[in-house]
Amino acid sequence: MSINRIGLYHLETLLWIDRLGTFAAAAHRLNTTQPAVSARVREMEAHLGARLFRRQGRTMSFTPAGRQLVRDCGVIWGDVQNMLLRCGGFGEAGGVVRIGAGEIVAASCLPGFLTQLKADMPHVLLELEIDLTANLIQQLLTGRMDIVFAAGPIAHSALKSQPIGSVGLLWLAHPSIAAMVEDEGRAGRIPVWSLASHSPIHGRMRKAIAESKIAGEALNLCNNARTMIDIAKAGGGIGVFPEPMVRSEVAKGELVRLEGMPSAEAVEFHVAMRATDNEPITARMFEAASLLRLDMTPEAPRLRPEVAPA
Repeated sequence: MSINRIGLYHLETLLWIDRLGTFAAAAHRLNTTQPAVSARVREMEAHLGARLFRRQGRTMSFTPAGRQLVRDCGVIWGDVQNMLLRCGGFGEAGGVVRIGAGEIVAASCLPGFLTQLKADMPHVLLELEIDLTANLIQQLLTGRMDIVFAAGPIAHSALKSQPIGSVGLLWLAHPSIAAMVEDEGRAGRIPVWSLASHSPIHGRMRKAIAESKIAGEALNLCNNARTMIDIAKAGGGIGVFPEPMVRSEVAKGELVRLEGMPSAEAVEFHVAMRATDNEPITARMFEAASLLRLDMTPEAPRLRPEVAPA
């Protein structure tokens, strides 16, 4: 047994295979290839003189020895990384962190948050992806994302999350269209827009529309909030819009609020990460993200995101 030839990268590979479930997923997370991951596993098995995986056709599962090694390594891996970071500090930390967010967070607190992260951890590379909540949660579970900002609540045993506030929804239209809404005779000819059914906001929009004086009108769907806002600005219809994304248009008078419409329930947002992720950098970023707050009105102060103390 030549355990002195086992490096930290061997153990890191093993832990990512356990977290993500496959060699391919671990290879993607480690920015390497599946053959390279397989080679690391063979090296570990050769150095330890024990089988870590049970091969059954195309599937692989941990042997009792492999499961015990993962359990023991998981306890100390975070301590090792914290020890190294204490020597150089988070300002010297490196690596790639993948962050996912929906359009609404991207239009509000996310730019300031990412700017602060880069100031505190200049050598950490950030990969940002804007997507729908359902896709973000799936990518987080499979390890393709490290932290996501999504519409909540988020209830999954494999994830931990923190609320970061709510976003209000506003009935808006171009001024000329708003005047038509007030005219009962012409209101039925105005196109009505909503985010598509896979958006967590869709249900709130449909409920508000069903309770309004335009109930029963055909509903046009769009899977992109920014495009829907641009359609309304061009006089293409009315809709219910996330307040942070329309502040500029409302301030300029390009869109105006519709009177006499039922209020739409605010949307709650959370930041989430995998519960088993013991990477110190990810945990530090999650702490900082948990301090963010989405304000519900244009007048509310926006907090400057700060990295939480160690």
